[in-house]
Amino acid sequence: MTHQQQPIGSGFTPASTADDVLAGTDLTGRNVVVTGGHAGIGREVSRALAARGASVTAGSRHPERAREALAGIDGAGAERLDLADPASADAFAERWNRSGRPLHVLVNCAAVAAPERREADARGYEMQFAVNHLGHFQLTRALLPALRAAHGARVVNVTSGAHRFSTIRWDDPHFDSGDYTPELAYAQSKNANVLFAVELDRRWAEDGIRGYSAHPGVVVGTALNGAAGTDGLRAAGLVDEDGRPVIDPVAGKKTVQQGAATIVFGAVSPLLAGIGGVYLKDCDVAPLDDEHRPLTADSLPADAASHSLDPQNALRLWELSERLLQP
Repeated sequence: MTHQQQPIGSGFTPASTADDVLAGTDLTGRNVVVTGGHAGIGREVSRALAARGASVTAGSRHPERAREALAGIDGAGAERLDLADPASADAFAERWNRSGRPLHVLVNCAAVAAPERREADARGYEMQFAVNHLGHFQLTRALLPALRAAHGARVVNVTSGAHRFSTIRWDDPHFDSGDYTPELAYAQSKNANVLFAVELDRRWAEDGIRGYSAHPGVVVGTALNGAAGTDGLRAAGLVDEDGRPVIDPVAGKKTVQQGAATIVFGAVSPLLAGIGGVYLKDCDVAPLDDEHRPLTADSLPADAASHSLDPQNALRLWELSERLLQP
């Protein structure tokens, strides 16, 4: 699968916005689901796609709040979806499939931030792995009939450059051993997002369904990095001494509009026709880079790591995820 993991020369830049990527695109008649599509980067993805004619549904634990956040965006609405609750994910998919609407694009965008202490869902599963990966895995598989009915669909898993810093803890994905580290748990979940796209694409490409993972960059002001607090953001070089966001798209520090660009690129760009199972960055297929590059305030390494694209790892994660979702 990794032979396609090389830049294609899209013509876009790290500073490109979602509107830049979608310029001239007509999405009339396309149905899109964006998990967490009412806040932060997800809202910008919803806005940008709806502005081009798509019918967008945001999945949210609090749909009334989500509808308020989406007010004024024609073509965007919200339905209840709690990715930590298997029954909620199944109910969302059942409602959608029963409606008979084909699903042209699924953007798995929602995520939880790294809590200081290990948190678990009702099954005892570590919360970041449960929400960021397993919930989306369950939802995506349940929506397969609608994705097939589109006769050409895309699934975009929103990941992070953090995928580089962890493999899957095959024997202890939920940190039951007691050695919980929030950053490592987050990195594992983001690694899972990439691997999930690889195996999804292998399994479903013949059905016209292509899978991608997309790194939006680091966007100050989202709930995820906001959890670090001002001191943490300053130490990471994401805000200046006055608490203002540092915007440097070449270094991966982006506005919400720039962060959404790579996601919508994966969702609809014709430049990706015939390409799937790849990790995207800066509105292009990212290069491979397996050199160990530490995360610092001046360096946010985010190119593709081969362990996250390995087809054997991807298959193993799919099979593990299926077992974990069994009642």
